[in-house]
Amino acid sequence: MVPLTSFFDAFSKVNVLVVGDVMIDRYLSGRVSRVSPEAPVPVVHLSDRENRLGGAANVALNLRALGATPYLCGVVGVDDNADIFTSLLPEQGLSDRGIYRSPERVTTVKTRILASNQHLLRVDQEDSHDLTDTETNAFLEYVRNLIDQRDIHVILFQDYNKGVLTQRVIQELILEAIKRDIPTAVDPKEKNFWSYKHVTLFKPNLKEIRAQVPMPIEPTLESLREASDYVQKQLGNASTIITLSEKGLYYKHSEGDAIVPTLERSVADVCGAGDTVISIVAMGLALDLPIDQIAVLANLAGGQVCERVGVVPVNREQLQREFNQLMQLSK
Repeated sequence: MVPLTSFFDAFSKVNVLVVGDVMIDRYLSGRVSRVSPEAPVPVVHLSDRENRLGGAANVALNLRALGATPYLCGVVGVDDNADIFTSLLPEQGLSDRGIYRSPERVTTVKTRILASNQHLLRVDQEDSHDLTDTETNAFLEYVRNLIDQRDIHVILFQDYNKGVLTQRVIQELILEAIKRDIPTAVDPKEKNFWSYKHVTLFKPNLKEIRAQVPMPIEPTLESLREASDYVQKQLGNASTIITLSEKGLYYKHSEGDAIVPTLERSVADVCGAGDTVISIVAMGLALDLPIDQIAVLANLAGGQVCERVGVVPVNREQLQREFNQLMQLSK
């Protein structure tokens, strides 16, 4: 186990395999000065366009920002947006070795229209059907090659229900991880929520957990403990973290459970907070940190990115400063 005083430095030694739905987050920004005469909607005078790495790629950006080495695995199309996506990777120090380009689907793009930092509209371009057998075989070969060629310390599944993390992909990669004694973490979505059997750490949010368990769930310790127990009986996972939005997060493992409240912050945008939380969680697993410390750090990081507009990675220096201050206060 890495001493808590030095685990920020240890981040640079961690190799993380990130598997999931990759996409472009596209931002069209401008100003609004009038309402359209054609319909009761604002007219945006466009002033800026920006493409950012999104989905599982944003998780990779968070890991890079923390100092780790992420190996990103996902599927894009054979289209102009795929070219844009792959061109963004080297700019952020990421490789495209795990990116499979399929002629059978389009590259996922989420286009957000903003005015004065206000989110007005989102337009999604995507294929969300499951990978075909041909795509699955090719994609799994890409992933296994990376596992064979790199010393992977943790595998992170980032699911957005876009069809990449199918039951077969999930099951085969968890089996690979178990064989190689590699811990696994997942940020699930509803379609394959119960497919992650024997994952090490399972991290849904409160809305997702409420939709999946047979009992009513409230953000209280007793209620969340009941939900976590139900999840662990279904999946056999070692630990559970449930994010609670403005109420913080809940964690449970063999040694106990607790709710970690959020710090008071000025929230500008909640987009990408889940990506940041699962990034911290995966790093903590790789370094064998105590889950209570993982939870505190993940909670701080998720809150931090909510202070900025758009999907953005965590700021390591700010996170370390806030964590140290919190540890001093708790003494």
